[in-house]
Amino acid sequence: MKISTKGRYGLTIMMELAAKYGEGPISLKSIAERNQLSEHYLEQLVAPLRNAGLVKSIRGAYGGYILSKEPAEITSGDIIRILEGPISPVDFTEEDDPAKRNLWLRIRDSIAEVLDSTTLENLITYKEEETKDSYMFYI
Repeated sequence: MKISTKGRYGLTIMMELAAKYGEGPISLKSIAERNQLSEHYLEQLVAPLRNAGLVKSIRGAYGGYILSKEPAEITSGDIIRILEGPISPVDFTEEDDPAKRNLWLRIRDSIAEVLDSTTLENLITYKEEETKDSYMFYI
């Protein structure tokens, strides 16, 4: 399974909203500029996230988007499934060789476990810690 730009950029949107959780709405324009992404593409990605109830839109001059739940309540698996569909490394049927089918199921379950156990809070905390503890070396 390869995660497309839909999943990666959708995760970026959600991490940005999580990092500013409780501070008011964030515009897609600011997210696009900060991450050097297309605002138009982000608009296409935020619609399914809004329809699924993960984000709310706020209208007006100071509008934008906010998370509908706390960052600890939204997993990366929630986001990836909404934007990419079901998590599966390959399509298989009951007629497939049982050994291979078992392998594909184990891979699928391992990927799902990682995605479902990683919340937005985990991701933004990791990002903040990485920035805080990083050193810059000049040669």
